[in-house]
Amino acid sequence: MIPSVRLDAVIRETAPQPDSCIIWLHGLGADGYDFEPIAESLQLPGAIRFVFPHAPVRPVTINGGMAMRAWYDIAAPDLGQRVDRAGIHQSRKLIDALIDEQIEKGIGAERIVLAGFSQGGVIALEAGVRRQPAIAGIVALSTYVALGDEFPPAGSDAPPILMMHGNMDPIVPVEVAEESRRLLLELGYRVEWHAFSMPHAVCPEEIAIIRRWLMRRLGHA
Repeated sequence: MIPSVRLDAVIRETAPQPDSCIIWLHGLGADGYDFEPIAESLQLPGAIRFVFPHAPVRPVTINGGMAMRAWYDIAAPDLGQRVDRAGIHQSRKLIDALIDEQIEKGIGAERIVLAGFSQGGVIALEAGVRRQPAIAGIVALSTYVALGDEFPPAGSDAPPILMMHGNMDPIVPVEVAEESRRLLLELGYRVEWHAFSMPHAVCPEEIAIIRRWLMRRLGHA
């Protein structure tokens, strides 16, 4: 069991006195520095605070029990097998606390976006859809809905979701992502979907789409 503690994070601000925040969650075995360069790559206008939290360190079963940064345990290549519900719930609470911290610093929920890659995307979805008041949106990259039986229906103010995936992904098969997309649509969420000829990665085309989507969500387009 990983203790519920405040997450350390890499913080980057594009200008003084930011009025928007993008919280970006890394994948299994990485850390907050993994996506730090995207703060510059996106070239977003305005004053934005990027928060790149480090996941807790925990043993990961699929990697021989080796301790590494992970938002939850993975038991087997089949992502639906022995899902680590407790770990997912715990990480969701950690991200909730991180969002609360940004709100306390003066950034409204409607100016906060949650983004995540792979495992980080799972937690971004889990935490993002449950926030009240609603956040500005969720970016879910190369990821899936891990707890479909617990996922809440969309409310009238549910955040929009940008979901993108690689057709050649060997880690999170695109079929798993497409099934998650269908579930989200059935539950009433607004999902923008894009697929690319790539493995478990992020491509330049995705960055361009994310930039346009974020500009709409944060009122710059």
